[in-house]
Amino acid sequence: MRPRLLLLALLALPAGLRAEFAAGTALLDVTPPQLPVLVNGGMVSRSVNQVKTRLHARAFAFSDGHERLAIVVVDSCMLPRPLVDEAKALAAERTGLPRDRILISATHTHTAPSSMGCLGTDADPAYVPFLRGKLADAVAAAVTALAPARIGFARADAADFTALRHWIRRPDRLAADPFGNPTVRANMHAARNWDDVTGEGGPEDPELSLISIQTRDGRPLGVLANFSMHYFGDSLLSADYFGLFADGLAQRLAPQGGCLAAMSHGCSGDIWRVDYRVPEKDRPKPTIEQYAAGLVDIAARALARVEHRADATLAMAERRMTLRYRTPDAQRLEWAQRVVAAMGNRLPVTQPEIYAREQLFLHERKETEIVVQALRLGDIAIATTPCETYAITGLKLKAASPLERTMVIELANGGDGYIPPPEHYLFGGYNTWAARSAGLEVSAEPRITQAGIELLEQVSARPRRAWELPAGPAAQVIRAARPAAWWRLDEFTGPLAVDATPAHRDAHYEPAVTFYLDGPRSEQFCGPGVVNRAPHFAGGRLRARLPDLGPRHTVSLWIWNGMPDGARAMAGWFYSRDHDHGLSGAGEHLGLAGQGPHAGRLVFQRGPAADARLAGRTVVPRWTWRHVALVRDAGAVRVYLDGELELESAAAPGTVADTMFGGRSDNDSNWEGRLDEVAVFPRALDAREIRQLALR
Repeated sequence: MRPRLLLLALLALPAGLRAEFAAGTALLDVTPPQLPVLVNGGMVSRSVNQVKTRLHARAFAFSDGHERLAIVVVDSCMLPRPLVDEAKALAAERTGLPRDRILISATHTHTAPSSMGCLGTDADPAYVPFLRGKLADAVAAAVTALAPARIGFARADAADFTALRHWIRRPDRLAADPFGNPTVRANMHAARNWDDVTGEGGPEDPELSLISIQTRDGRPLGVLANFSMHYFGDSLLSADYFGLFADGLAQRLAPQGGCLAAMSHGCSGDIWRVDYRVPEKDRPKPTIEQYAAGLVDIAARALARVEHRADATLAMAERRMTLRYRTPDAQRLEWAQRVVAAMGNRLPVTQPEIYAREQLFLHERKETEIVVQALRLGDIAIATTPCETYAITGLKLKAASPLERTMVIELANGGDGYIPPPEHYLFGGYNTWAARSAGLEVSAEPRITQAGIELLEQVSARPRRAWELPAGPAAQVIRAARPAAWWRLDEFTGPLAVDATPAHRDAHYEPAVTFYLDGPRSEQFCGPGVVNRAPHFAGGRLRARLPDLGPRHTVSLWIWNGMPDGARAMAGWFYSRDHDHGLSGAGEHLGLAGQGPHAGRLVFQRGPAADARLAGRTVVPRWTWRHVALVRDAGAVRVYLDGELELESAAAPGTVADTMFGGRSDNDSNWEGRLDEVAVFPRALDAREIRQLALR
C-alpha cells in the first residue's frame, strides 16, 4: 500500500484498534571523566580543567507498535558524522532499532569537550570514544523505558530572546579576510558600531516550539524544545543555556522528578541573543541563569494549553548526500602550504594560519557525506540539517512542510559548519570562508533544504504547502487600484520577484540582495499574526521591463534607508527608469540624498546631469519605513512622501522600458536598505489615491 493510503487507513481505524503511542526517556551524564579536556567553538585551541555545569545526553524513544525511532540531544558544540554513525551502529546492535531511525544532534554549547576537529582545535582523543559509548547508552536506555504515552505540541513567541547577529557592512567599510583580501561586506556582530552597517543580513525565527510527552494518566514525561538562538556564552565546561533551560523546565513541570526536558538547536547560524537594533545603554543584560529562566517561563505557559493524544503514528526517512568542499585553487593552495610549513609542529594561532591549515584539509578531502532526516510524530514533523543553517533556512522548511506543526533541528547527524544561502557568499565573512567550519559547496543550502522538504513530504504522505503572504487590508487597496505590476517582494530567495497581478510581469533580482527581512506595516499588509517581508539591497537591483507603460503612470513603493547620515553624497537611488548601464536624456531617477544641504531628503533627477536635480523638504530618518509615490502625468512629475506632495518637476522626454528598483541605471550609489510592496499603475493617480496607498 502507498504511504499516503496507509497513513489514511491507520487514521481511519477506530481508536481501540489503532496502534498505541509509547514513549521513553533517558538522561545520561557525558561530562568527561578525565580533565583537562580540549574545548572547541573558538578560533584557537584551548583546554579546560573545571566543570561549571554537568553535560548530558538527553534521549527520547517513540513507538506506535509498528515503527520505533529515537532522538538524542547532547551537550556538545558539534558532532562529526562518522562519530554519530558509529554511535548509531552501537545503539542498533543493542536495541534492534535501525540506524536510519535514530536522530542525534548537538546543542551547540561552546563550552563542551571537542568531539570534532575544526579551525584551530583538534578533537579530544580521550573524550571521543567515551562520548560514542554514552550516545549509544542513551538510545538503549530510552528504548528500554518505552511505555504508553500521549503527545502534544505547543509554540510560543520568544522574540525578546533572539536577534540577528549578522549585519551588512557599508560598501565603503569592507573588512579583510584571512587571505588578505577586502571581501567582508557582512559579518557577525558588525552592528556593535551602527555607523559601520546598513542593516541586518536576514530574518530571525522567534518561535519556541515544544513537543510535550505525558504518561497516559497525564503526568509530564518529557519535553523536546527547539529554539533559534546560537548560544549564550559561559565559562569552564558548561551546557550553556540549553542545559539550564532543560533542567529548569523539567523541575518546573515535575518537581518530584520523572520528567526529561531537552533544548535542541534551531536554525541559528546568524542569530544571537543581543538585539543590536536597541542602543547599547538600553539593552537588557541578563545573566545566563536569568535568560534560561525567562525561556522556561514562556515554555511553561505554552505547555499549559497543550492537548495531548494517544493515537499518534510514526514515520521517519533519511537521505545521505555527497557534497563537494570548496577546495583551494592552485594559488591559495601554494600559499597555504607555505604558511603551514612555517608553523612547524605547533597549532595555528593567527587567522591566516588557521585558514591556511583548513585549506589543506579541504584539498585532501574534496567531498563529504551528509545526512538529512525528517520524521513525523502524529501530526508533528521534525526536519534536520547537519550544519549551522541560518534562520531563513528553518523558516523555508517550516513554510513548505506539509504539516503545520514543524520544528527544525540543526547540527543533527553531523557538524558540517555554516551553510549560508547562496546569495550570502558574495558578502563574505567567516561564515563563508572555506574551512571545515564553512566548507561545503555554495549550493549546499538549497540542496539540503529541498531534500528536507522532500523527506517531509515522504513522512507525511502529503505535498508541500504552497507559500505566499496573505493579503491584508493595505494589500487589498493596492489590488483594487488595478496595478500593471505589483511586486510584494516576499521571496525567500531570487532571482525572480513574482508579480502579484494577473499580468505576470515577474522582475529579476540582481546579485547582492538578501531576503525575507521584516517589511512595513505587517498587520495592514498581511493581517494579524503574520510578518510582512522585504528584501535588503546591498548593491544589487530589481530589474523589470515595462515597455507598454505610457507617459501617464504611477510608481508606489515603501523605502527603508540603511545608510548613516553623511556617509556619501547620495544615500542611494531606489528608482530608476533609463537604459541599463548608463544615463540618457530620457532617464528619470529617484533617491535619497546623503550629504549636503539636502541630506536625508528625496532627490529627483531628470536626464544625465547632476545639476538637473530637485530635492524635497522632509528628512527621512534612517531605519524607518516611508511610503513614496512618483506620479508622471504627461509632461509633469509629482513625488509624494507619506501621502503628501514633496516635490514637482518637468518630466524627461519619452519613456524607457528598462525599470530598476534598488539602484540607478548606471549603478552609481545603489540603494543600501530595504524596499517593499512595489506597484506600478498605468495611470496618474490622484492625491486621494496616493494617500490611501500611504495608509493615511
